[in-house]
Amino acid sequence: MRNYIFIVLLSSVLAGCSTVPYTHRRQFNIVSDAEENKMGLQAYQETLAKAKLSSDAQASAMVERIGTRIAAAAEQPSFDWQFKLIDEPKSVNAFCLPGGRVAVYTGILPVTENEDGLAVVMAHEVAHALAHHGAERISQGELVSLGGAALQAGMAQKDPAVQKQVMTAFGLGANVGVLLPFSRSHEAEADHIGLILMAKAGYDPRAAVPFWQRMEQAGGQKPPEFLSTHPSDKTRIEKIQAELPEALKYYKPR
Repeated sequence: MRNYIFIVLLSSVLAGCSTVPYTHRRQFNIVSDAEENKMGLQAYQETLAKAKLSSDAQASAMVERIGTRIAAAAEQPSFDWQFKLIDEPKSVNAFCLPGGRVAVYTGILPVTENEDGLAVVMAHEVAHALAHHGAERISQGELVSLGGAALQAGMAQKDPAVQKQVMTAFGLGANVGVLLPFSRSHEAEADHIGLILMAKAGYDPRAAVPFWQRMEQAGGQKPPEFLSTHPSDKTRIEKIQAELPEALKYYKPR
């Protein structure tokens, strides 16, 4: 049984390797584009069915305009690009689901302040879809589950109390040591790719630093970085500042 699980684990890793655009990071992904796109479409439809779209024609047009330019920079003609502004003043958020389906909540507009600021947010979210981060997270979860199954099979003859302690420790270690760091690395990677996308779209990537500074001021109490799915504001801003010279090579104001 253990040998079988090891072979499945090894086969999954070897078969699931791909490369992230711009960063060239090798990633583990066993979810097909078709499966990922289907999940993204379903989630987007469910979100919009419950949401109230903004009646602010000017703000909605801004979201559409920025999104269209970033989509052109992303060079993914197979994506079903959609851009919606959802009327939720208390939600300081935005997302891009697999396949290029973007939603921006009105609560983030006071923080973005202008088009460059909103481009920071939208390019970051599009970068997640471009890098297939959602599919990678699902793939990582599957791999961790297989690892847990292999560990449990190897302890079949152990005392049940010992088995419980070890499996609890494995679950905590997998979450803090594997899944959360990968989530933080995804956020940092989306920042990196997002800077390039907004620059290619003609938006000034230097707007990212003051935007994240405003987000830091708007935020409340946050968990320690090692227990968070996102980098700390300080870490994020420092990395963005280091990556700006690369992004500026793509920047041509419109």
